[in-house]
Amino acid sequence: MKISEKIEKIIDEIKPGSTFTYQQLSLNKDEYVAGTKAIERFIKKGIIKRVSTGIFYIPKKSVFGELKPREEELIKPYLLNRKGKRIAYITGTSLYNKMGLTTQIPRIIKIASRDKRIYISNENIKATAIKSYVDVTDQNYYLLQVLDALKDFKKIPNLNIQSALVILINIISRLSKEEINKLIKYVISYPPRVIAFLGALLEKIDASINLNLLRENLNPLSNYKIGIDNKILSTAEKWSLK
Repeated sequence: MKISEKIEKIIDEIKPGSTFTYQQLSLNKDEYVAGTKAIERFIKKGIIKRVSTGIFYIPKKSVFGELKPREEELIKPYLLNRKGKRIAYITGTSLYNKMGLTTQIPRIIKIASRDKRIYISNENIKATAIKSYVDVTDQNYYLLQVLDALKDFKKIPNLNIQSALVILINIISRLSKEEINKLIKYVISYPPRVIAFLGALLEKIDASINLNLLRENLNPLSNYKIGIDNKILSTAEKWSLK
């Protein structure tokens, strides 16, 4: 089978609107040069489009014309390492907008990773890097996103505190017992105010949850100013939130 035929067969199996990289084409060293030339031919024919160097997508057609991939799809290749494992996640205002915590849409997206600094600057998307507090995996990134929302709570633009608390409580309430335990484990790596905030939310959700690990990692003489008191969250005072 010719390299171009091999690539075309793989492309035919990729869902329109999805991104892909050279790694997904399973090219060996001897096929790489011919493979890149085939990709260029497919681009010229409009079969695929380039997002940036080494990242492409299959155009999706609609009655309104050709659609670009969703933001999450454009960023997805940057969140994975060469073996296809997740090493990063979207955070900041872009995340909080999707969570319903703000109506603001940022011009530049934030990407959190433990070991890799990920920056993106092309005509499709711009992103800057921040360091995550723990190693990122497919199994924990969504929990880290929740903790980031607690960490940045005071800084989220156009935030309605009462509505935001309802949203966060609903998100956390849907987590399994195992996920709650992971959330408690990960938050210890975050600043004390995040530990206290999570403690107050978890106690509000279910008073039977064992929160000793959180209390052990807090100074009983400290207060944590995040703009929440007992009038808004009944457990705030127990966790020294103000």
